[in-house]
Amino acid sequence: MPHRHELLQAFDRLLAPERFKDYGPNGLQVEGRAQVRRIVSGVTASRELIEQAIAARADAIFVHHGLFWRGQDGRVTGWMKQRLALLLAHDINLYAYHLPLDAHPTLGNNAQLGERLGLQADARFGEQDLGFIGNADFADAGALSAHVERALGRAVTCVPGADGPLRRIAWCTGGAQSYFEAAIAAGAQAFLTGEISEPQAHYARECGVAFLACGHHATERYGAPAVAAHVAQELHIEHEFIDVPNPA
Repeated sequence: MPHRHELLQAFDRLLAPERFKDYGPNGLQVEGRAQVRRIVSGVTASRELIEQAIAARADAIFVHHGLFWRGQDGRVTGWMKQRLALLLAHDINLYAYHLPLDAHPTLGNNAQLGERLGLQADARFGEQDLGFIGNADFADAGALSAHVERALGRAVTCVPGADGPLRRIAWCTGGAQSYFEAAIAAGAQAFLTGEISEPQAHYARECGVAFLACGHHATERYGAPAVAAHVAQELHIEHEFIDVPNPA
């Protein structure tokens, strides 16, 4: 069985966290047992995921959203205490990679969402080149929205732009609504992300570029299991993806 540091080295080689400016630590966030036989992947290190990983007899958990969020005050109380108590009591390693997991060209959230939707990127845009953009062929924003709903299995909030076919589509998973203007500047006729804030509807109508909010969790379900499965195969350990539903 590989040592926990071998997993860390494998994840770091693949995701290159040193290339990114992020709000929280990427890598091993909680140290558990030394040897790893089984790893569970998920989107967020919630208490429910940790409890399910314990039931699955995991030695390690790999997630996109770890224990640390922007603006956290650092106190170990409430939900943080509960999650940490479970991880420490069961000696489970927690690995988390945020922006590096979004950006990987084949296994990351954006690449995996593109594969799910049948979109292939030929360029990047936005801060730290996290946004993906590529050619497409949809009759209009309604057709694109229906396609995304079928692929992700959930409703989509769509603000149509100009009428007519969509030939150039940009996307960035999760809470990337602030990338919309960069997507417009990059030549997108539609932009897909997880969430929408107040300004984006106006930008869509005024700039003639469709905006689709497809769900933060829904757009980020695919990177963590892809990366964890890759590393598990490389190190000859067991892997299981556990999806904890989230309407966000």
